[in-house]
Amino acid sequence: MEIILYVSAAIAAIAFLVLVIFLTKVLTSLQATLDSVARTLTGLESQMQGITLETTQLLHKTNTLAEDLQQKSENLNTVVDAVKDVGTSISSFNTSVQKVSHKVQTEIDNNQERISQIVQWSNVALEIRDKWKSRNKQAAPTPNERAELEREALETDNLPKKRFLRSRS
Repeated sequence: MEIILYVSAAIAAIAFLVLVIFLTKVLTSLQATLDSVARTLTGLESQMQGITLETTQLLHKTNTLAEDLQQKSENLNTVVDAVKDVGTSISSFNTSVQKVSHKVQTEIDNNQERISQIVQWSNVALEIRDKWKSRNKQAAPTPNERAELEREALETDNLPKKRFLRSRS
């Protein structure tokens, strides 16, 4: 019976040895896997630092862009207000023009008889002026006639002077 005890102790030792060998292989493989995971995490950490840096830069640019948009929006608001004021001014100008036009029309309607008399008198005055001009044109000599008359006047003026001068000598 003692042999069975030794054999069972040997089998238990062999089984323990096999177990230790397999556990060693599993732990070695697990160690390699954990090393690989550690290297991956190290690389991931460095990549995360790069991403964090780029994200920080992107946030700064976004903030700058947001500030720029805010300023441009405020400037645009002033332009919109100015355009609104121009529209209001044009509207009030149109209202004023309509009031003046209505007032003029009312005055024309009220003074229509006087206006027609003024138009008639002005037509008469224009006719008189036209007749006056036509008479002056008929009475006035043409430039050629005027030159001929001046030449004759010079000739006649020179003749008596010569006679007068001859008689004195």
